[in-house]
Amino acid sequence: MILDQVLTARETNEKVSYKKDANSEKAVRSIAKSISWRIVGTIDTVLISWVVTGALTLAFSIGAIELVTKMVLYFFHERIWNTIKWGR
Repeated sequence: MILDQVLTARETNEKVSYKKDANSEKAVRSIAKSISWRIVGTIDTVLISWVVTGALTLAFSIGAIELVTKMVLYFFHERIWNTIKWGR
């Protein structure tokens, strides 16, 4: 019985937290943050590739490929996680 009360309270808190989070940030802001994070990640990849290879052209090629592949992989990663009920 106590466990049920704790779980119910936890579920209620999670729902409240989610509502608060959903109300605190608009979708446009989330999209902007996603794009800016992807840019930061790609710049990081280009710089690392440049240091490792010594070739700036090759580094930009690796960065461009990484940009596209990681967006595609993230899309499928999210779709798979949407099918998993664990943690909901």
